[in-house]
Amino acid sequence: MCSNCDYTIHGRHHHFGWDRSFPPAEKVAPGSTLEFNCLDSGNGHFTRESTVADVATLDFSKVNPVTGPIHVDGAQPGDALKVEILSFKPSGFGWTANIPGFGLLADQFKEPALALWTYDAGQLAPALYGKQAKVPLKPFAGTIGAAPAEPGLHSVVPPRRVGGNLDIRDLAAGTTLYLPVEVEGALFSIGDTHAAQGDGEVCGTAIESAMDVAVRLDVVKGANLSMPRFTTPGPVTRHLDAEGYEVTTGIGSDLTEGARAAVSGMIELLCATRGLSPEEAYMLCSVCGDLRISEIVDQPNWVVSFYFPRVVFS
Repeated sequence: MCSNCDYTIHGRHHHFGWDRSFPPAEKVAPGSTLEFNCLDSGNGHFTRESTVADVATLDFSKVNPVTGPIHVDGAQPGDALKVEILSFKPSGFGWTANIPGFGLLADQFKEPALALWTYDAGQLAPALYGKQAKVPLKPFAGTIGAAPAEPGLHSVVPPRRVGGNLDIRDLAAGTTLYLPVEVEGALFSIGDTHAAQGDGEVCGTAIESAMDVAVRLDVVKGANLSMPRFTTPGPVTRHLDAEGYEVTTGIGSDLTEGARAAVSGMIELLCATRGLSPEEAYMLCSVCGDLRISEIVDQPNWVVSFYFPRVVFS
């Protein structure tokens, strides 16, 4: 429990998708602090005893549960919801999967794969991956947002202008996020917590891990945001920078194809130099490697780079 929080929102107050008609789990005043018990993106489907066979039985109607929603008094359409991300209490268990039909290279990786993670929830020491890799951890919430104005139930999978499944690694402790408000009270929810992820989450999953998240919610009147924005408290890649990077590139007139080429190149490099299987390399890239648009002005070809932190193998 968060001793300094005004409210605790238990995991039983979770929902699938976004709907302005969902009744709020709590109504709070601006400036309130809340601790959310967040489920992992698989809704607890995977356990420490899971095997790769369990990938096929994942219920996609119940992925990415989010805890909430929270009605913030005074929040009206045209305002912004200010979300100060205060802290995370990780569970110490996580999973990464290659799910057939999902991910940047779904056409190349058609068979299921599963990695289970046990990590130090207190010290957050790098998590072991096989016999030679250690992934630095940085907890964050992958899905964080407010209800859209359009009536009805909307999928939680794609991100929206009111937030949602953003999967931005830097929405970590100390970051302040601003979300456009489209409905009275904002109806804020959060979930899909991760212990680590690379920018791009290329195989479709990160280190998916249940944890508790403490936030402070406030209202900025008349902000009229068109899209979410956020402020970080300092450097965002310090946990990865110590030993430099291996970098592969993709060059062409299509950013998606450039991203695919850059990631494929890194998978080939890791297999050749580190003895990983392609599936192992793909999932490892997803939890700690970063896709970057290096150049988008020198038409007709753009450059996408994939940065893999060498500290993982140090």
